[in-house]
Amino acid sequence: MVAISFFTRVIAGIPVPNTPLINSSIALARAALPDEGYNHVMRSWLNGQAIINKLPEVNRSRIDQEAFSVAAILHDLGWSNQSEYISTDKRFEIDGAFAAQNFIQKHGGPAWTPQRLQLVWDAIALHTTSSIARYKEAEVAITSGGVLTELFGPATSKNFFGDLITVDEAQWARIVEEFPNRGLKGYFNDVMAHLCLTKPDTTWDNFVSDYGEVLVEGFNRTGHRTVDLSQVLLPQ
Repeated sequence: MVAISFFTRVIAGIPVPNTPLINSSIALARAALPDEGYNHVMRSWLNGQAIINKLPEVNRSRIDQEAFSVAAILHDLGWSNQSEYISTDKRFEIDGAFAAQNFIQKHGGPAWTPQRLQLVWDAIALHTTSSIARYKEAEVAITSGGVLTELFGPATSKNFFGDLITVDEAQWARIVEEFPNRGLKGYFNDVMAHLCLTKPDTTWDNFVSDYGEVLVEGFNRTGHRTVDLSQVLLPQ
């Protein structure tokens, strides 16, 4: 584990670690995502870092803050319009996890052990699955918690993560001021609908298909749900 205990800059009032790989990750996210997506991942990172900063020192010192930061900043590369990051057969979370892992392998250097790479992969792959992520390593849980907090606010996020969420409303609002969330609903809807249209087979078992049923004409999960398969294929 590599724990980063130094903070060399402040963004939106949040002290954050500053490493070459974190800065390169920010540049990659900026290049790969439109304004709405970039602002979303930055807000997610800063909300998660705010959680880390409030942990007791003994807990904070055990967290690989560089791994968390890179995971949070790159967690939505699977939303990119750049084809090098996008598959035709994988969930967007998995596309993002592999893209981030490949980026680290190229630019991270020898300090990035297989264990650290796996930590980033898990954090990105599970960031939409809070019911699992919350029981994983702190870096994984806080990546998911930061994303949920950025999207729905601290109060709602606490319903999923409990006392892990220590971001207050003033911090949340300051982050939004720095990285505005205007247009987020429309952007989010467009991304989800696009996934349902272009690779529906990756959506049947997860929340993305909920958007398909609401937003995409003719989209229908019937026949693809676990309950449908079990009723047809399991023995009496």
